[in-house]
Amino acid sequence: MSGRESLAVVSASDIDRALTFPGLVDALEAAFRGDLVAPVRHHHGVARPDGDATLLLMPAWTGCRETAASADGAALGVKIVAVFPGNGARGLASVQGVYYLADGATGVPRAVFDGARLTLWRTACASALAARRLARPDAARMTMVGAGALAPFLIRAHMSQRPIEAVTIWNRDPAKARALAADLAAQGLPTTASADLESAVRAADLVSCATLSREPLVRGAWLAPGAHLDLVGAFNPSMREADDEALRRAAVFVDTPAALEEGGDVAIAIRDGAIARDHVRGDLFGLCRGAVPGRAHADAEAITLFKSVGAAIEDLAAAMAVMAVRSVVDGGTG
Repeated sequence: MSGRESLAVVSASDIDRALTFPGLVDALEAAFRGDLVAPVRHHHGVARPDGDATLLLMPAWTGCRETAASADGAALGVKIVAVFPGNGARGLASVQGVYYLADGATGVPRAVFDGARLTLWRTACASALAARRLARPDAARMTMVGAGALAPFLIRAHMSQRPIEAVTIWNRDPAKARALAADLAAQGLPTTASADLESAVRAADLVSCATLSREPLVRGAWLAPGAHLDLVGAFNPSMREADDEALRRAAVFVDTPAALEEGGDVAIAIRDGAIARDHVRGDLFGLCRGAVPGRAHADAEAITLFKSVGAAIEDLAAAMAVMAVRSVVDGGTG
């Protein structure tokens, strides 16, 4: 794009039409193998009487080296996202934001995206990408901890990578778990609700957590041999989704090195001395590039754990994937 061409506004429905879970998982894998650049994100606390909010600024751009991730052209983007935990009481999603995409060669703006929707897609697919490397290939039983906006995306993303036959949903408010399970079941997904978190975790091959909990929910003692634990919530050091024993029992991986300092769970366990820094075996860069091993097929009883804090290259890769589809649909004008 060059000159003063019109700026595309990409809605949530536009994103949903453009993306598929297997396709975005593949795009993220290419991005983590590729040449994208992502500086440290800006992370700001915003004091609020109903619970402190968080403002995140997350830039990324394609590098100079031609890669699978940048084959469609150079790009530059930044996500501006706000997390307001008190929004649930207002009937609003806790994550709000926009994504700005520009031509990486000229800086000319290309598009503004619904940032919350893009975040749901890329976050779920990053977890599914990790599960591609870390969950047992025959993982058939999933437990979803949390029934918020991200939960359906995580369920569908994980089902795109593993032969999930049954999904149990747990939430602090059992009515929300029942409502989500019924809605997804009506869409043909194998979902049921449970009010017994311990039993649901003990029975699961894959446990995915997306909550704003400030206390550990999943106990390491509950994890079955061979289980994979996916921790997506707990985005600041005052939050926890799993206890120290879960981290000690597991082979721990993170999305990016930022997870060693930011967010809950892994960063807290390292800070408090529950695990050593070198207990973390690697990140998505290493897993996707083959620099660190994931689960070997022989490790049927090994417990694995993935902690996500979000990465700007995921947003850029997702935005580029959407624009690539729009360009094809629009005959190269999108």
